[in-house]
This record gives sequence, structure tokens and C-alpha cells, in this order.
Amino acid sequence: MTDPNRPNDDAAKAAPTGEPVVSKPYIMPDDPEEGSVEALTKELAKELADARDKTLRTLAEMENLRQRTRREVADSKTYGITGFARDILDIADNLQRALDAIPVEAKETADPGIKAFIEGVELTERSLLNTLEKNGVKKFDPSGQKFDPNFQQAMYEVPDASVPAGTVVQVVQAGFMIGERVLRPALVGVSKGGAKAAPSTAPSEQD
Repeated sequence: MTDPNRPNDDAAKAAPTGEPVVSKPYIMPDDPEEGSVEALTKELAKELADARDKTLRTLAEMENLRQRTRREVADSKTYGITGFARDILDIADNLQRALDAIPVEAKETADPGIKAFIEGVELTERSLLNTLEKNGVKKFDPSGQKFDPNFQQAMYEVPDASVPAGTVVQVVQAGFMIGERVLRPALVGVSKGGAKAAPSTAPSEQD
């Protein structure tokens, strides 16, 4: 039989002991050593420098790409018609041959109808050359200049001691430039037998 004066075990366990509950004190972590702070600062500085270097490299590459793209667009605009312009030169050559085939005397004594026809051919040739020039294609005549294989193609030599050797004395076919490039070199006859020619300059444009 249970003694009524004996306290219940569960109640005894749940009853407060009367002693205050003391929490554990918060312990601050040790301050980092001075050497660790310096190492961390150096590492951050290195990472910042690397990031800055990568950014500058990226900006430089982007600028180079922009400049290269601008050059390619400009070259495409200037030289994109090279093939077409080279084909058009055949028409200009044929017009010039037609005019050269008419003797000067015949032009002067021709009846009005023939003269009008000749003038029409001359006008067509000038119009064609002007159109080519508007698109960056220019005709040049190297007569009297020192022979330059970059702009001319020698067809034969002409004995002529009155001019320096290596001078262009005859132009069989005029040359054409497109932009700063040779679209077609001039076909020329070069002198021989005279003194040495002086250095040549850039090809002159024919009016």
C-alpha cells in the first residue's frame, strides 16, 4: 500500500530544485593574428589586380574588334565591286579602241552625222569613266614616269637616248586603281639606252 505521506516520485522529479539555471558564458573567438590580416589583404589586392587586368584586356579586345570591323566594312564598301569594275573596264577599252581607230583627219573632214556619232562615243566614254571614278575606280596614265612594276607591266623596250633608261615612253593600255590598290596595271613601253631614271612617284591620274 502506498504511503500517502510519501511524495510521488514523478512529482519529485518535476519539482524545481530551487537552484538558479546558469547559462554557459559566450566565449569571443580569438582575434586573428596580425600576419593573417596582412596575408588576407595581399590576397584581396592580388585578386583585385587580376580582375582589373582581365577587364582591361577585355576592353582592349573589344576595341580591336570594333576597329577591325570598321576596316572590314570600309574595305567591303571600297573593294566589293572589284570584280564588277574589272568587267566594266572591257567596255571602256572597246570605246577607246573605237575612237583610236578613227584617224584625226577623218574626224575633221567627216560629215555632220559621223561627227555626231564620234562625239556620242566620246561622251559615252567620259560618262563611263566618271561613273567608275564616283565608285572609287580611277584611270591613270604613267607616261613620262619611271617604270614601276607595282603599277605597270612592261610590254617591250624602246631605244631612246633622249630620256633616262627605264622611263615609260609609250602607254599601250591605261591602268586603273580601285581605292589604294591596282585594279589593272598599265601596259607600257619602256625606254633603254639613256641615263638612269630618277625614282618614281605614285601613279598620276589622267584627266
